[in-house]
Amino acid sequence: MKHNLKYDLIIKNVNVVQAQKNVTESVDIAIKDGKIAALEFNLCADDALEIHDGKGQSAFPGVVDAHMHIGIYHELSWDAYRESQACAQGGVTTSLNYMRTGKYYLNKSGSYANFFPEVLALSKGQFHVDYGFHLAPMSAEHIDEIPMLVSDFGVTSFKIFMFYGGHGLHGASSNQRDFLMIGPEDRYDIAHFEFIMRKIANLQEERPHLKEHLSLSLHCETAEIMTAYTKLVESEGKLSGLRAYSASRPQHSEGMAIWMASYLANETNCVNINLLHLTSRKALDAALKMQKLFPHISFKREVTLGHLLLDVDSPGGLFAKVNPPIRPREDVEALWESLIEGDIDWVVSDHACCSHEQKIDARAPKNIFAAKSGFGGTEYLLTGLITEGKKRGLSKPKIAQLLSLNPSRRYGLPTKGDIAVGLDADIALVDTENSYVVQAKKSFSSAGYSCFDGMEFNAKVSSTYLRGEIVYSDGKIRTRGRGQFIARPHGLL
Repeated sequence: MKHNLKYDLIIKNVNVVQAQKNVTESVDIAIKDGKIAALEFNLCADDALEIHDGKGQSAFPGVVDAHMHIGIYHELSWDAYRESQACAQGGVTTSLNYMRTGKYYLNKSGSYANFFPEVLALSKGQFHVDYGFHLAPMSAEHIDEIPMLVSDFGVTSFKIFMFYGGHGLHGASSNQRDFLMIGPEDRYDIAHFEFIMRKIANLQEERPHLKEHLSLSLHCETAEIMTAYTKLVESEGKLSGLRAYSASRPQHSEGMAIWMASYLANETNCVNINLLHLTSRKALDAALKMQKLFPHISFKREVTLGHLLLDVDSPGGLFAKVNPPIRPREDVEALWESLIEGDIDWVVSDHACCSHEQKIDARAPKNIFAAKSGFGGTEYLLTGLITEGKKRGLSKPKIAQLLSLNPSRRYGLPTKGDIAVGLDADIALVDTENSYVVQAKKSFSSAGYSCFDGMEFNAKVSSTYLRGEIVYSDGKIRTRGRGQFIARPHGLL
Protein backbone atom coordinates (compact mmCIF):
# COMPACT_ATOMS: atom_id res chain seq x y z
CA MET A 1 0.00 0.00 0.00
CA LYS A 2 1.25 3.46 -0.87
CA HIS A 3 0.59 4.87 2.58
CA ASN A 4 2.91 2.25 4.06
CA LEU A 5 5.89 3.30 1.96
CA LYS A 6 9.16 4.06 3.68
CA TYR A 7 9.33 7.68 2.45
CA ASP A 8 6.94 10.39 1.36
CA LEU A 9 9.35 11.82 -1.20
CA ILE A 10 12.77 11.18 -2.69
CA ILE A 11 14.62 13.96 -4.50
CA LYS A 12 17.03 12.31 -6.92
CA ASN A 13 19.89 13.57 -9.05
CA VAL A 14 21.03 16.47 -6.85
CA ASN A 15 24.38 17.72 -5.57
CA VAL A 16 23.73 18.09 -1.84
CA VAL A 17 25.44 21.01 -0.08
CA GLN A 18 26.08 20.16 3.59
CA ALA A 19 27.26 22.96 5.85
CA GLN A 20 28.24 20.86 8.86
CA LYS A 21 30.29 18.40 6.81
CA ASN A 22 31.77 21.13 4.64
CA VAL A 23 31.29 18.92 1.59
CA THR A 24 28.97 18.47 -1.36
CA GLU A 25 27.80 14.99 -2.39
CA SER A 26 25.74 13.54 -5.22
CA VAL A 27 23.21 11.65 -3.11
CA ASP A 28 19.45 11.25 -3.00
CA ILE A 29 17.38 13.03 -0.35
CA ALA A 30 14.59 11.00 1.27
CA ILE A 31 11.86 12.83 3.19
CA LYS A 32 9.33 11.48 5.68
CA ASP A 33 6.84 13.52 7.75
CA GLY A 34 8.55 16.78 6.84
CA LYS A 35 12.00 15.61 7.98
CA ILE A 36 15.06 14.43 6.10
CA ALA A 37 15.02 10.66 6.59
CA ALA A 38 17.99 9.52 4.52
CA LEU A 39 20.87 10.79 2.41
CA GLU A 40 22.11 7.88 0.33
CA PHE A 41 23.29 6.96 -3.12
CA ASN A 42 20.65 5.61 -5.48
CA LEU A 43 17.71 5.18 -3.10
CA CYS A 44 15.03 2.82 -4.38
CA ALA A 45 12.27 4.73 -6.14
CA ASP A 46 9.72 2.12 -5.09
CA ASP A 47 10.20 3.15 -1.44
CA ALA A 48 8.60 6.59 -1.89
CA LEU A 49 5.18 7.95 -2.67
CA GLU A 50 6.72 10.63 -4.90
CA ILE A 51 9.94 11.00 -6.85
CA HIS A 52 11.31 14.39 -7.91
CA ASP A 53 14.15 14.73 -10.39
CA GLY A 54 16.63 17.39 -9.27
CA LYS A 55 18.15 17.53 -12.75
CA GLY A 56 21.71 17.76 -11.45
CA GLN A 57 21.09 20.95 -9.51
CA SER A 58 22.64 21.96 -6.18
CA ALA A 59 20.49 21.31 -3.12
CA PHE A 60 21.22 24.00 -0.53
CA PRO A 61 19.80 24.09 2.99
CA GLY A 62 16.79 26.40 3.09
CA VAL A 63 18.04 29.90 3.88
CA VAL A 64 17.45 31.33 7.34
CA ASP A 65 17.10 35.05 6.62
CA ALA A 66 17.84 36.23 10.14
CA HIS A 67 17.21 39.94 9.58
CA MET A 68 13.95 41.05 7.99
CA HIS A 69 11.31 43.70 8.68
CA ILE A 70 7.81 42.50 7.87
CA GLY A 71 5.03 45.03 8.43
CA ILE A 72 7.20 48.14 8.73
CA TYR A 73 5.79 50.02 5.71
CA HIS A 74 2.66 48.00 4.98
CA GLU A 75 -0.07 46.37 7.03
CA LEU A 76 1.44 43.34 8.73
CA SER A 77 -0.83 40.61 7.32
CA TRP A 78 -0.47 41.90 3.77
CA ASP A 79 3.29 42.30 4.08
CA ALA A 80 3.69 38.80 5.53
CA TYR A 81 1.68 37.37 2.66
CA ARG A 82 3.51 39.20 -0.15
CA GLU A 83 7.06 39.38 1.14
CA SER A 84 7.16 35.76 2.27
CA GLN A 85 6.42 34.86 -1.35
CA ALA A 86 9.66 36.67 -2.17
CA CYS A 87 11.34 34.55 0.52
CA ALA A 88 10.17 31.32 -1.12
CA GLN A 89 11.17 32.61 -4.53
CA GLY A 90 14.73 33.03 -3.26
CA GLY A 91 15.09 29.76 -1.35
CA VAL A 92 14.47 31.35 2.05
CA THR A 93 12.51 28.94 4.26
CA THR A 94 12.77 30.73 7.62
CA SER A 95 12.16 34.46 8.08
CA LEU A 96 13.25 36.11 11.35
CA ASN A 97 11.78 39.58 11.69
CA TYR A 98 12.57 42.55 13.89
CA MET A 99 9.49 44.01 15.55
CA ARG A 100 8.85 46.79 18.05
CA THR A 101 6.23 49.14 19.40
CA GLY A 102 6.11 52.79 18.26
CA LYS A 103 5.62 54.42 14.86
CA TYR A 104 5.57 52.12 11.84
CA TYR A 105 4.70 48.44 12.32
CA LEU A 106 1.41 48.52 14.29
CA ASN A 107 1.81 52.17 15.31
CA LYS A 108 1.06 51.31 18.92
CA SER A 109 2.71 51.54 22.30
CA GLY A 110 1.98 49.55 25.45
CA SER A 111 3.05 46.23 26.89
CA TYR A 112 4.29 43.34 24.78
CA ALA A 113 1.83 41.16 26.69
CA ASN A 114 -0.86 42.94 24.67
CA PHE A 115 1.11 43.91 21.58
CA PHE A 116 2.79 40.64 20.64
CA PRO A 117 -0.35 38.43 20.58
CA GLU A 118 -1.75 40.87 18.03
CA VAL A 119 1.43 40.47 15.96
CA LEU A 120 1.01 36.70 16.05
CA ALA A 121 -2.69 36.88 15.19
CA LEU A 122 -2.03 39.11 12.17
CA SER A 123 0.77 36.81 11.01
CA LYS A 124 -1.02 33.49 11.36
CA GLY A 125 -1.81 31.84 8.05
CA GLN A 126 -0.13 34.60 6.03
CA PHE A 127 3.51 33.49 5.83
CA HIS A 128 4.54 31.11 3.06
CA VAL A 129 7.66 30.15 5.02
CA ASP A 130 8.36 29.48 8.70
CA TYR A 131 8.90 32.61 10.77
CA GLY A 132 9.91 34.08 14.09
CA PHE A 133 10.45 37.47 15.68
CA HIS A 134 13.15 39.42 17.46
CA LEU A 135 11.69 42.07 19.79
CA ALA A 136 13.06 45.47 20.84
CA PRO A 137 12.43 46.57 24.45
CA MET A 138 11.52 50.23 24.02
CA SER A 139 10.47 51.02 27.60
CA ALA A 140 11.20 49.98 31.16
CA GLU A 141 7.99 47.94 31.09
CA HIS A 142 9.34 45.95 28.14
CA ILE A 143 12.55 45.14 30.01
CA ASP A 144 10.49 43.67 32.83
CA GLU A 145 8.61 41.57 30.27
CA ILE A 146 11.68 39.84 28.82
CA PRO A 147 11.37 36.69 31.00
CA MET A 148 7.68 36.44 30.07
CA LEU A 149 8.45 36.80 26.36
CA VAL A 150 10.94 33.95 26.61
CA SER A 151 8.68 31.63 28.63
CA ASP A 152 5.29 32.33 27.08
CA PHE A 153 6.16 33.13 23.47
CA GLY A 154 9.57 31.61 22.78
CA VAL A 155 11.17 34.93 21.86
CA THR A 156 14.83 34.58 22.79
CA SER A 157 16.47 37.36 20.76
CA PHE A 158 16.15 41.07 21.42
CA LYS A 159 17.34 44.28 19.78
CA ILE A 160 18.62 47.75 20.55
CA PHE A 161 18.54 50.57 17.96
CA MET A 162 21.37 52.63 19.45
CA PHE A 163 20.61 55.83 17.52
CA TYR A 164 16.84 55.95 18.03
CA GLY A 165 16.99 58.11 21.15
CA GLY A 166 18.36 61.12 19.28
CA HIS A 167 18.10 60.60 15.51
CA GLY A 168 15.24 59.78 13.19
CA LEU A 169 14.60 56.65 11.19
CA HIS A 170 15.13 58.50 7.92
CA GLY A 171 17.47 61.26 9.12
CA ALA A 172 17.76 64.03 11.70
CA SER A 173 14.67 64.45 13.88
CA SER A 174 13.57 66.49 16.86
CA ASN A 175 10.49 64.44 17.82
CA GLN A 176 11.98 61.09 18.76
CA ARG A 177 9.77 60.65 21.82
CA ASP A 178 6.68 60.81 19.61
CA PHE A 179 8.29 58.38 17.15
CA LEU A 180 9.19 55.92 19.89
CA MET A 181 5.78 56.37 21.58
CA ILE A 182 7.29 56.07 25.05
CA GLY A 183 6.05 57.67 28.26
CA PRO A 184 7.46 60.75 29.99
CA GLU A 185 9.38 58.62 32.49
CA ASP A 186 11.08 56.50 29.84
CA ARG A 187 14.35 57.38 28.15
CA TYR A 188 15.78 55.47 25.20
CA ASP A 189 19.45 55.99 26.02
CA ILE A 190 22.65 54.26 27.12
CA ALA A 191 21.26 53.57 30.58
CA HIS A 192 18.22 51.90 29.03
CA PHE A 193 20.54 49.74 26.94
CA GLU A 194 22.49 48.77 30.06
CA PHE A 195 19.35 47.68 31.88
CA ILE A 196 18.29 45.54 28.90
CA MET A 197 21.68 43.82 29.02
CA ARG A 198 21.46 43.25 32.78
CA LYS A 199 18.01 41.68 32.46
CA ILE A 200 19.18 39.31 29.72
CA ALA A 201 22.35 38.46 31.64
CA ASN A 202 20.32 37.63 34.75
CA LEU A 203 18.03 35.45 32.68
CA GLN A 204 21.01 33.64 31.17
CA GLU A 205 22.15 32.73 34.67
CA GLU A 206 18.67 31.75 35.85
CA ARG A 207 18.00 29.51 32.83
CA PRO A 208 21.33 27.92 31.90
CA HIS A 209 19.69 25.50 29.44
CA LEU A 210 18.68 28.53 27.36
CA LYS A 211 21.85 30.56 27.87
CA GLU A 212 23.43 29.97 24.47
CA HIS A 213 20.24 31.01 22.66
CA LEU A 214 19.43 34.18 24.62
CA SER A 215 21.05 36.99 22.66
CA LEU A 216 20.97 40.72 22.13
CA SER A 217 21.36 42.36 18.72
CA LEU A 218 22.49 45.94 18.24
CA HIS A 219 22.17 48.44 15.44
CA CYS A 220 25.41 50.31 16.14
CA GLU A 221 25.36 53.97 15.14
CA THR A 222 25.86 57.06 17.31
CA ALA A 223 23.03 59.60 17.25
CA GLU A 224 25.06 62.63 18.24
CA ILE A 225 27.68 62.08 15.53
CA MET A 226 25.05 61.46 12.87
CA THR A 227 23.00 64.53 13.79
CA ALA A 228 26.05 66.79 13.62
CA TYR A 229 27.32 65.32 10.35
CA THR A 230 23.89 65.43 8.72
CA LYS A 231 23.72 69.14 9.42
CA LEU A 232 27.25 69.57 8.07
CA VAL A 233 26.66 67.62 4.87
CA GLU A 234 23.37 69.37 4.14
CA SER A 235 24.76 72.86 4.83
CA GLU A 236 27.86 72.34 2.66
CA GLY A 237 25.80 70.96 -0.22
CA LYS A 238 28.85 69.38 -1.90
CA LEU A 239 27.56 65.80 -1.89
CA SER A 240 24.34 64.23 -3.08
CA GLY A 241 22.68 60.85 -3.24
CA LEU A 242 24.23 57.82 -1.56
CA ARG A 243 27.56 59.60 -1.05
CA ALA A 244 25.85 62.32 0.95
CA TYR A 245 23.95 59.84 3.09
CA SER A 246 27.10 57.83 3.81
CA ALA A 247 28.95 60.99 4.82
CA SER A 248 26.06 62.06 7.06
CA ARG A 249 26.33 58.79 9.01
CA PRO A 250 30.13 58.39 9.01
CA GLN A 251 31.94 55.13 9.51
CA HIS A 252 33.43 56.15 12.85
CA SER A 253 29.88 56.55 14.17
CA GLU A 254 29.52 52.79 13.75
CA GLY A 255 32.89 52.13 15.35
CA MET A 256 32.14 54.29 18.41
CA ALA A 257 28.79 52.62 18.95
CA ILE A 258 30.39 49.16 18.75
CA TRP A 259 32.93 50.13 21.42
CA MET A 260 30.18 51.41 23.73
CA ALA A 261 27.96 48.38 23.19
CA SER A 262 30.85 45.99 23.78
CA TYR A 263 31.97 47.71 26.97
CA LEU A 264 28.41 47.54 28.30
CA ALA A 265 28.20 43.86 27.39
CA ASN A 266 31.35 43.23 29.41
CA GLU A 267 30.14 45.37 32.31
CA THR A 268 26.81 43.54 32.51
CA ASN A 269 28.14 40.08 31.55
CA CYS A 270 25.63 39.90 28.70
CA VAL A 271 27.57 37.24 26.86
CA ASN A 272 25.75 36.78 23.51
CA ILE A 273 25.97 39.92 21.39
CA ASN A 274 25.06 40.21 17.70
CA LEU A 275 26.55 43.20 15.87
CA LEU A 276 24.14 43.82 13.03
CA HIS A 277 24.73 44.90 9.43
CA LEU A 278 28.35 46.05 9.70
CA THR A 279 29.14 48.29 6.73
CA SER A 280 32.69 49.62 6.95
CA ARG A 281 36.32 48.82 7.65
CA LYS A 282 36.16 50.98 10.78
CA ALA A 283 33.15 49.03 12.05
CA LEU A 284 34.89 45.72 11.35
CA ASP A 285 38.09 46.87 13.04
CA ALA A 286 36.14 47.96 16.12
CA ALA A 287 34.23 44.68 16.24
CA LEU A 288 37.37 42.53 15.98
CA LYS A 289 39.23 44.60 18.57
CA MET A 290 36.33 44.20 20.97
CA GLN A 291 36.40 40.44 20.47
CA LYS A 292 40.07 40.39 21.47
CA LEU A 293 39.49 42.72 24.41
CA PHE A 294 36.51 40.75 25.73
CA PRO A 295 37.12 37.13 24.67
CA HIS A 296 34.46 35.80 27.06
CA ILE A 297 31.74 37.62 25.09
CA SER A 298 30.31 35.62 22.19
CA PHE A 299 30.18 38.32 19.52
CA LYS A 300 28.54 37.48 16.20
CA ARG A 301 29.07 39.75 13.21
CA GLU A 302 26.48 40.24 10.47
CA VAL A 303 26.57 41.84 7.03
CA THR A 304 23.84 42.31 4.45
CA LEU A 305 23.73 41.37 0.79
CA GLY A 306 23.10 45.03 -0.06
CA HIS A 307 26.32 46.15 1.60
CA LEU A 308 28.22 43.38 -0.19
CA LEU A 309 26.88 44.09 -3.70
CA LEU A 310 26.21 47.85 -3.73
CA ASP A 311 28.33 50.95 -3.26
CA VAL A 312 27.70 54.71 -3.30
CA ASP A 313 27.95 54.78 -7.10
CA SER A 314 25.33 52.09 -7.65
CA PRO A 315 22.69 53.08 -10.22
CA GLY A 316 19.83 52.49 -7.77
CA GLY A 317 20.60 55.85 -6.20
CA LEU A 318 18.03 57.02 -3.66
CA PHE A 319 16.26 53.67 -3.81
CA ALA A 320 19.31 52.17 -2.08
CA LYS A 321 18.98 54.41 0.98
CA VAL A 322 19.24 52.21 4.06
CA ASN A 323 20.49 52.35 7.66
CA PRO A 324 23.45 52.06 8.09
CA PRO A 325 24.22 53.52 4.66
CA ILE A 326 25.59 51.94 1.55
CA ARG A 327 29.31 52.74 1.60
CA PRO A 328 32.16 53.57 -0.83
CA ARG A 329 33.80 50.70 -2.69
CA GLU A 330 36.78 50.49 -0.31
CA ASP A 331 34.40 49.59 2.53
CA VAL A 332 32.64 47.00 0.36
CA GLU A 333 35.98 45.34 -0.32
CA ALA A 334 36.76 45.37 3.42
CA LEU A 335 33.54 43.47 4.06
CA TRP A 336 34.48 40.84 1.51
CA GLU A 337 37.97 40.50 2.97
CA SER A 338 36.47 39.81 6.39
CA LEU A 339 33.91 37.42 4.94
CA ILE A 340 36.55 35.36 3.16
CA GLU A 341 38.78 35.40 6.27
CA GLY A 342 35.93 33.98 8.35
CA ASP A 343 35.31 37.05 10.50
CA ILE A 344 31.65 37.38 9.42
CA ASP A 345 29.16 34.94 10.93
CA TRP A 346 26.15 35.32 8.67
CA VAL A 347 24.71 37.26 5.74
CA VAL A 348 21.14 38.60 5.66
CA SER A 349 18.87 40.67 3.46
CA ASP A 350 17.60 43.26 6.00
CA HIS A 351 14.51 43.09 3.79
CA ALA A 352 12.12 45.99 4.41
CA CYS A 353 9.60 46.45 1.63
CA CYS A 354 9.31 50.19 1.13
CA SER A 355 7.26 50.51 -2.05
CA HIS A 356 8.20 52.76 -4.96
CA GLU A 357 5.44 55.20 -4.02
CA GLN A 358 6.58 55.43 -0.40
CA LYS A 359 10.31 55.49 -0.96
CA ILE A 360 10.81 58.79 -2.74
CA ASP A 361 9.34 62.08 -1.51
CA ALA A 362 7.48 63.54 -4.50
CA ARG A 363 8.15 67.05 -3.19
CA ALA A 364 11.91 66.44 -3.22
CA PRO A 365 12.56 63.48 -5.56
CA LYS A 366 16.34 64.04 -5.70
CA ASN A 367 16.89 64.64 -1.98
CA ILE A 368 18.37 61.59 -0.26
CA PHE A 369 17.43 62.99 3.15
CA ALA A 370 13.75 63.14 2.20
CA ALA A 371 13.64 59.53 1.00
CA LYS A 372 12.66 56.70 3.33
CA SER A 373 15.16 54.12 4.54
CA GLY A 374 15.17 50.44 3.65
CA PHE A 375 14.68 48.19 0.64
CA GLY A 376 13.96 44.56 -0.14
CA GLY A 377 16.16 41.74 -1.36
CA THR A 378 15.40 38.45 0.41
CA GLU A 379 14.60 36.92 -2.98
CA TYR A 380 18.20 37.58 -4.13
CA LEU A 381 20.05 36.61 -0.95
CA LEU A 382 21.08 33.10 -1.96
CA THR A 383 21.73 33.61 -5.66
CA GLY A 384 23.44 36.97 -5.12
CA LEU A 385 25.87 35.50 -2.59
CA ILE A 386 26.53 32.47 -4.79
CA THR A 387 27.29 34.71 -7.77
CA GLU A 388 29.68 37.14 -6.13
CA GLY A 389 31.03 34.54 -3.73
CA LYS A 390 32.09 32.25 -6.57
CA LYS A 391 34.22 35.06 -8.03
CA ARG A 392 35.98 35.41 -4.69
CA GLY A 393 36.53 31.72 -3.91
CA LEU A 394 33.63 31.25 -1.47
CA SER A 395 32.65 27.57 -1.42
CA LYS A 396 29.08 26.29 -1.50
CA PRO A 397 29.33 24.75 2.01
CA LYS A 398 30.65 28.07 3.33
CA ILE A 399 27.67 29.85 1.75
CA ALA A 400 25.38 27.33 3.47
CA GLN A 401 27.05 28.13 6.78
CA LEU A 402 26.67 31.89 6.29
CA LEU A 403 23.03 31.76 5.16
CA SER A 404 21.64 28.82 7.09
CA LEU A 405 23.69 26.98 9.69
CA ASN A 406 25.21 29.86 11.65
CA PRO A 407 22.06 31.97 12.14
CA SER A 408 19.95 28.90 12.92
CA ARG A 409 22.30 27.85 15.69
CA ARG A 410 22.57 31.30 17.23
CA TYR A 411 18.85 31.93 17.21
CA GLY A 412 17.65 28.61 18.60
CA LEU A 413 16.55 26.78 15.45
CA PRO A 414 18.18 23.35 15.83
CA THR A 415 15.89 21.70 13.27
CA LYS A 416 16.93 24.21 10.59
CA GLY A 417 20.16 25.20 8.94
CA ASP A 418 21.51 22.17 7.08
CA ILE A 419 20.64 19.13 5.00
CA ALA A 420 21.09 16.30 7.48
CA VAL A 421 19.07 13.33 8.69
CA GLY A 422 16.54 14.39 11.34
CA LEU A 423 16.39 18.05 10.36
CA ASP A 424 13.44 19.78 8.70
CA ALA A 425 13.36 19.11 4.98
CA ASP A 426 13.91 22.77 4.09
CA ILE A 427 15.70 22.71 0.75
CA ALA A 428 16.47 25.14 -2.07
CA LEU A 429 17.25 23.61 -5.44
CA VAL A 430 19.58 25.95 -7.31
CA ASP A 431 20.58 25.78 -10.95
CA THR A 432 24.13 27.12 -10.86
CA GLU A 433 24.33 27.03 -14.66
CA ASN A 434 21.34 29.34 -15.15
CA SER A 435 22.21 33.03 -15.42
CA TYR A 436 19.61 35.76 -15.24
CA VAL A 437 19.46 39.54 -15.08
CA VAL A 438 17.58 40.94 -12.07
CA GLN A 439 14.32 42.61 -13.05
CA ALA A 440 12.10 43.95 -10.29
CA LYS A 441 8.95 43.18 -12.27
CA LYS A 442 9.72 39.46 -11.93
CA SER A 443 9.99 39.62 -8.14
CA PHE A 444 7.09 38.53 -5.92
CA SER A 445 7.82 41.43 -3.57
CA SER A 446 5.38 44.33 -3.74
CA ALA A 447 8.21 46.93 -3.77
CA GLY A 448 8.01 47.65 -7.50
CA TYR A 449 11.78 48.24 -7.80
CA SER A 450 15.04 46.55 -6.85
CA CYS A 451 18.41 48.04 -5.99
CA PHE A 452 19.92 45.02 -7.75
CA ASP A 453 18.14 45.71 -11.06
CA GLY A 454 20.38 45.01 -14.04
CA MET A 455 22.81 42.78 -12.15
CA GLU A 456 23.50 39.38 -13.69
CA PHE A 457 23.34 36.49 -11.23
CA ASN A 458 24.88 33.17 -12.22
CA ALA A 459 22.52 30.98 -10.21
CA LYS A 460 18.76 30.67 -9.98
CA VAL A 461 16.45 29.01 -7.46
CA SER A 462 14.20 26.56 -9.28
CA SER A 463 12.36 24.98 -6.31
CA THR A 464 11.96 25.64 -2.60
CA TYR A 465 10.81 22.93 -0.18
CA LEU A 466 9.44 23.79 3.27
CA ARG A 467 9.33 20.79 5.60
CA GLY A 468 9.26 18.47 2.60
CA GLU A 469 6.58 20.23 0.58
CA ILE A 470 7.19 22.40 -2.47
CA VAL A 471 6.21 26.01 -1.80
CA TYR A 472 7.82 27.46 -4.93
CA SER A 473 8.78 25.97 -8.30
CA ASP A 474 8.93 26.94 -11.97
CA GLY A 475 8.33 30.58 -11.16
CA LYS A 476 5.14 30.02 -9.16
CA ILE A 477 4.05 29.77 -5.53
CA ARG A 478 2.69 26.26 -5.08
CA THR A 479 1.49 26.16 -1.46
CA ARG A 480 0.10 29.22 0.34
CA GLY A 481 0.16 30.11 4.01
CA ARG A 482 2.05 26.99 5.09
CA GLY A 483 4.55 28.86 7.26
CA GLN A 484 4.50 28.24 11.01
CA PHE A 485 5.53 30.49 13.88
CA ILE A 486 8.56 29.01 15.62
CA ALA A 487 8.83 29.44 19.37
CA ARG A 488 12.53 29.39 20.21
CA PRO A 489 14.71 27.70 21.15
CA HIS A 490 12.69 25.03 19.39
CA GLY A 491 12.30 21.90 21.51
CA LEU A 492 13.93 23.33 24.65
CA LEU A 493 11.26 25.55 26.22
